[in-house]
Amino acid sequence: MILQGIIKEAVVRITSKGNLDHINITGITDNSKDVKEGYLFVAVSGYSFDGHDYITEAIRLGASAVIGEQDIMDLEIPYIQVKNSRKVLGIVAKKFYGNPSSKKIMIGITGTNGKTTISFMLKHILEKNGISCSVIGTLSYIINGKTIESQNTTPGTIKLNSLLAESRDEVVIMEVSSHGLAQYRLEGIEFDYCVFTNLYHDHLDFHGTMEEYFQVKSLLFEKLKPNGLAVINVDNDWGENLYKNLHHKKVNTYLVGKSNDCDLSIIDYHTATNPFILLKEKEETVKIHLPLPGQHNLYNAAFAYAIARKLPIKREELILGLNQFPGVPGRFETYRSEEGITIVIDYAHTADAIFHTLQTAKECGAKRIFHIFGFRGGRDKTKREEMVKVSTEFSDELILTLDDLNTEKYDQMVTELNRLHSEYPSGKGSVIPDRTLAIQTAIQKGTKDDWLIITGKGPERYKQSFDLPTMSDKETILYLQENKNE
Repeated sequence: MILQGIIKEAVVRITSKGNLDHINITGITDNSKDVKEGYLFVAVSGYSFDGHDYITEAIRLGASAVIGEQDIMDLEIPYIQVKNSRKVLGIVAKKFYGNPSSKKIMIGITGTNGKTTISFMLKHILEKNGISCSVIGTLSYIINGKTIESQNTTPGTIKLNSLLAESRDEVVIMEVSSHGLAQYRLEGIEFDYCVFTNLYHDHLDFHGTMEEYFQVKSLLFEKLKPNGLAVINVDNDWGENLYKNLHHKKVNTYLVGKSNDCDLSIIDYHTATNPFILLKEKEETVKIHLPLPGQHNLYNAAFAYAIARKLPIKREELILGLNQFPGVPGRFETYRSEEGITIVIDYAHTADAIFHTLQTAKECGAKRIFHIFGFRGGRDKTKREEMVKVSTEFSDELILTLDDLNTEKYDQMVTELNRLHSEYPSGKGSVIPDRTLAIQTAIQKGTKDDWLIITGKGPERYKQSFDLPTMSDKETILYLQENKNE
């Protein structure tokens, strides 16, 4: 890529030792460690590091030019000063990789809960009908059938564009996080379909208020292609607000909800044993037998159906694909012990998600519910009280334990768990800091027809060591089943 005409409207000024028209850029990075000969280095002011402090290192490694926000005059290579490096990084990456999102059917899914399940439902339906599909989200990045470990739900700008450019798949499904939107990781990316699932209390350590959280989520819908479609859950108050805003801007919308006025109406459903959903689109009604229980999953299925209907798939094949959906690792992932105890691993990490998970267990006939969960260190602390409150209302016994400590110290988190436990009825549960021993205790207490719900981590691996030689909730369950007589 020749370094010329780069986002002219964003440039404050250029200080150069040569003609920009003759500089060929061989790569782009915002990490000085990745710089190679001929690279363009974009200096971004991050939360832990400031890229401007590494400009000298980038030049030493062979950078041909630098973009940054600071007023710098004395570099030995061209320096392009801009107002917002993060935003410019996305625009430059789009140009360097040839605007890859324009060559795909792009589906972006945002909201607090449901993004991963909808993504995998859609992927299953599409692939069953011969449509190749990439998925970029929380669990992994799946490109051309190859699975890559996910570092963030929404990857950084350069990684995202490189993945899209690498993909030979017809459709790309993306989970879009509020952090990704706020940090301009999707700058330059355009979507054919954008989905809004719901909005609940989460990430307020980052956004501050629910209104700010909503405004950031809404940014996704500004990235629709000219004829793109916004698919919205209007049974959620924030979804209703989004619809009103988009309708005012004359954006194409497709509404999902229980009202007969919706484009896709949920007119009947059953969420426990043999769950199903009855949908009406225009004057046509379809019944879909769901592979996953729970009211939240009927909405997930409705969204998957709504999007798939816009693609070249026969309705009967679409329904069959949903009926045969095998589920998602760590999303209401269920095991059954020899003693007749049902054990569920679920990623639920908000009060609303916990509510739906525990409510589903009750609807499925749980005699007693044991709920094991903790809190991420260094994350939104304002939702902890509400999560414990919901668990107390719906479970027979809650066991507070550790999740990832991150920046919080062990003693600090244990003190917090004991404080939260002390504020709720005595005899309702306990604090067992070791996560593996908390799971073991619940299994030992459980009897036939009891349900053990383990939330927070889903399929993720532990970041610290515990007493049992396991590194995930699933490994802990399997280990305890294999060694129950020892």
